[in-house]
Amino acid sequence: MKARTQKSAAVPAGPPAQNAYDVATPPALIDFMVQGWKAPSAKPPPRIRGAAHFHARRRALSALFPGETLVIPSGHEKVRANDTTYRFRPGTDFYYLTGNQEPDCVLLMVPEAQGGHRDLLFVEPNPGKSDATFFTDRAKGELWVGPRLGVTQSQFRYDVHQACGLPDLKFELDAIDGTLATGRKGKVRKPWRLLRGVDLALDARLPAQKERDPAFATALSELRLIKDNLELAELRRAIASTQRGFEDVIRRLPESSTERYVEGVFGLRARVEGNDVGYGTIAAAGAHACTLHWVRNDGPLKKGELLLLDAGVEGNALYTADITRTLPISGTFTPAQREIYELVLEAQRQAFAQVKPGNDFLDPHRAAMAVLAHGLERLGILPTTAEEALKQEHQFYKRYSLHGVSHMLGLDVHDCAQARNEVYKFGQLRAGMVLTVEPGLYFQPDDLTVPARYRGIGVRIEDDVAVTAKGCAILSDGIPREVRDVEAWMAGLWGRKGKTARRRS
Repeated sequence: MKARTQKSAAVPAGPPAQNAYDVATPPALIDFMVQGWKAPSAKPPPRIRGAAHFHARRRALSALFPGETLVIPSGHEKVRANDTTYRFRPGTDFYYLTGNQEPDCVLLMVPEAQGGHRDLLFVEPNPGKSDATFFTDRAKGELWVGPRLGVTQSQFRYDVHQACGLPDLKFELDAIDGTLATGRKGKVRKPWRLLRGVDLALDARLPAQKERDPAFATALSELRLIKDNLELAELRRAIASTQRGFEDVIRRLPESSTERYVEGVFGLRARVEGNDVGYGTIAAAGAHACTLHWVRNDGPLKKGELLLLDAGVEGNALYTADITRTLPISGTFTPAQREIYELVLEAQRQAFAQVKPGNDFLDPHRAAMAVLAHGLERLGILPTTAEEALKQEHQFYKRYSLHGVSHMLGLDVHDCAQARNEVYKFGQLRAGMVLTVEPGLYFQPDDLTVPARYRGIGVRIEDDVAVTAKGCAILSDGIPREVRDVEAWMAGLWGRKGKTARRRS
């Protein structure tokens, strides 16, 4: 295989350049391949949807770091096995600021003398079919992986001040760390900050800054805490697709025999209507529902048991839903299942009531845990009173409900994870935040503190909510969660309205 003619200092070694089965490319073939192609269209591509929002986000970031050079990479494809890679997804912060989903790119925000920053987007050049790499380069060649926009088209598409080829990034990096004292603009670009952990080659190229770089990641996370109208629209779209994915699963449930089948059915909807699943689908049947992050999905579906389905479609704009419904596989809840389900549902109702501006982020969690603890006392499961179990020094209820009730949601399923505790976990809710509300109870099959009729039951109910000026909007409110509504939903999708739905053997 012919070596690439252009390389970027930021691009690390990826899949092997040559495999045992590769054959040499004769010069005569190269000469033949680079001729006789129609000239590419000079028509600019359509501007990315929401370009003004991406521009506003860059300006907000610029205002936080006046006079500093900011480096935000998109990341690279990761090797899955030998010369095959995982499907690429850009770094969250890079996408948040640009809307660009191509690998290997870098956003460089350079301070201007009059204030603000100039946005430079470094992208893979597209030399067209006049350069042999379009068919010899299996990692980036157009005939192998499809065309890229290139420099000129990217500048228009993403509405940045300037787009540049990746090979030119080296000069900017030299200017940042002083390797090239004059730089391209005649001066060293200091101070600077790098978003680390996304591009290992950039991490190695620029020396780590113990406090400055982590603070940069924190600032980016905190910018994303408040969703704009475009983000809310994308989340609603992802949630609507997720509801259709749940309905796909329910329709196929009578013929489904394993958790893996459920995972596959939901995954089809995620790829048809979105980019992918937003996280590994949890399709936990029976006692597997008591494992909080059950993603093996290799167990059987059995009549009379529950299916805990925790899944979300990641839309084409990369915002993800995060929904959980606990479904009776036979179509109706048993008395014991219903008893636990309704306790969890009441905990969720009380948590919703605490989602409002000015309340602590943890208020929904506290409200839900109080309901669960009193319910566990009523069921005779707690070794103490609910009040004793809820004390900070005890927390006995966690044996049956280990996880928190909420986390932020957006481009990442656990969004804004680098934000400071004082503005997230121990902060106050503000209008525009989007979070999950997901109480659950999980009774392990071997837990002797639990009555036998409840052992092996795991129930979680999860919805996505936006904080509004006066309270909250349940973005996933269209997905049934009341017992009677869930049973009617399933029966209706099975074409058995008014009848008790039974799973075919």
